[in-house]
Amino acid sequence: MSEIISWLVTTIGALGYPGIFLLMAMESSVIPIPSELVMPPAGYLVQQGKMEMAWVILSGTLGSLVGAYANYFVARWLGRPLVIKYGRYVWITEHHFTRVESFFLRHGEVSTFIGRLLPVARHLISIPAGLAGMDRFRFTVYTTVGAALWVSVLTWIGYVLGQNQALIQEYSHEAVIGAIAFSALVVAVYVAVQRRRSRKAVEPA
Repeated sequence: MSEIISWLVTTIGALGYPGIFLLMAMESSVIPIPSELVMPPAGYLVQQGKMEMAWVILSGTLGSLVGAYANYFVARWLGRPLVIKYGRYVWITEHHFTRVESFFLRHGEVSTFIGRLLPVARHLISIPAGLAGMDRFRFTVYTTVGAALWVSVLTWIGYVLGQNQALIQEYSHEAVIGAIAFSALVVAVYVAVQRRRSRKAVEPA
């Protein structure tokens, strides 16, 4: 792991902000490059005065957005017909797909935002968004906000801890746990708000 982090520090230092952009774009698509290995080394370079915090966060966020767009557009343009045509072979009927699509159209915003904070889901959440035809503007907003939050946390971890690789790994792991807890809280609040709205909708005038 120490060799990987050292290589990333060297690579990011050599490629600069375009390197951060490219690595995070790959991380947000189907290429499994953990953001926990990309942004903390960039934060360390900020601490060393070799990069600017704002540009690092912006590069990471935009890279995440571009990677998410890749999955979104592929799923939107090609995914739905393929799912309808071949899904029955893996027990995904058109009825099941329609239900999933309907759910994502109603709750796509919170799903997209939370998905940007969670491991594994971060790489995949753009696919159902594209399949469901989620509004492009809303997809962009919630993807950007979630990505910016996660990128900022990891960058500051690297900035504060420097090149202490053991602590970076420890705090990155804790950041993942914190993101899961935060996401659970957001879901709980969202569900409570939705139930309250539903009750008001059925109450007699």
